[in-house]
Amino acid sequence: MFEKERDIAVEAVGRAAKLCQSVRESLMSAETISKIDRSPVTVADFGAQAVIISAIHAAFPGDPIVAEEDTSALCGDDARPLREKVLEYVRGVDSGMTESEMLDAIDGGQHRGGGAGRFWTLDPIDGTKGYIRGDQYAIALALIEDGDVVFGILGCPNLPVDGLCSDGSRGVILTATRGEGAVLQNIATGVRRQILVTAEDDPAMAVFCESFESGHTAHGASAEVVKSLCVAVAPARLDSQCKYAVVARGDAGVYMRLPTRGDYEEKIWDHAAGVIIVEEAGGVVTDARGEPLDFTQGRTLRKNKGVVATNGHLHADVIAAIATAMPGLRADA
Repeated sequence: MFEKERDIAVEAVGRAAKLCQSVRESLMSAETISKIDRSPVTVADFGAQAVIISAIHAAFPGDPIVAEEDTSALCGDDARPLREKVLEYVRGVDSGMTESEMLDAIDGGQHRGGGAGRFWTLDPIDGTKGYIRGDQYAIALALIEDGDVVFGILGCPNLPVDGLCSDGSRGVILTATRGEGAVLQNIATGVRRQILVTAEDDPAMAVFCESFESGHTAHGASAEVVKSLCVAVAPARLDSQCKYAVVARGDAGVYMRLPTRGDYEEKIWDHAAGVIIVEEAGGVVTDARGEPLDFTQGRTLRKNKGVVATNGHLHADVIAAIATAMPGLRADA
């Protein structure tokens, strides 16, 4: 199932990854602007969104898209230099795109989501601070039908192909289709292989993976969880949905994104692709209370608190430890 969707998505994400790496190598220090929330965003955000939405709409013109960016920062005379720079890099991977087509594509991601029908959700660069540092970031795209994530793809241009500590080649694309397993593809060679989560069932021996940025997860609570489970292995901290990728392929056993405040709502584009990839690799993903993630609520996971992804064997122990470390989570339900 979803063979056409997979083929279109792999091609589009691959071109977006090429654009992002090109921007990173030649432009990053000079071409950064700020989002409303002050997190960095670059020419690559807009370019990747334009390339991917254009490809999706060309292949599936009836499919709406929930995406992170819009053209508000690209409009007006003052934004002309930035707008022209985005178009320059877009044309590096899609030579025929006009400026108006680019802007229409970027603004094609304003769907509100919900529990009925079919739509895509996109984060053109997840992990912008990692992108700026030259560390990990992901291009995340997922297809949702009636509230169920049925296909997901993560482009991880900086992730080592063979393990977190590998000095070898970098750049992978991970895909998963509901009921068909998860696959990792080497961007450079095109070689594909099935991936599975680790079989580790002892929390003390598990690698815990969490957000690099302290604002993205409650690091104090995470430390309490790790201590209560007597974890003896050094944690892995990295940006973006690459954390889902390393859990899915067995480099880590647990990813915790614990809520930093009670009113925060996770965005669906920050999780949908990673969730299905971990699940199809044999893992389990819930919120920090052990509840299923609810993708029927629009553009956010407003009924959920935090996110926990594991290899499955460790899930119950981790959720129990979180309940002890953060007793207020259940009260907030």
